[in-house]
Amino acid sequence: MDVIGKDKLDRCMRKHAEARDQLAAWLAHVENADWQKPEDVQQDFGPDSILPGSRAVFNIKGKKYRVVVVINYAMRIVLIRFAGTHDEYNKIDATKI
Repeated sequence: MDVIGKDKLDRCMRKHAEARDQLAAWLAHVENADWQKPEDVQQDFGPDSILPGSRAVFNIKGKKYRVVVVINYAMRIVLIRFAGTHDEYNKIDATKI
């Protein structure tokens, strides 16, 4: 998949060094994925990953961090909309961000 918005991920990694390895591993996995439908994401990350509106949320480092994306399956694009702590995630609406 082509990942857009890596700057959000980079900012999160700089701010939260303890999550750097896990966020980098998530990115590598996504870039090597070939998701064609939401079920493909669920197969990789579980059923709780899928949100309405072609969105997905990923738990990182034992749910301490979250990454929210919009996925265009036809174009093979993952757009990162949010990367941050669980507490920061609780302050956003992942279905609208």
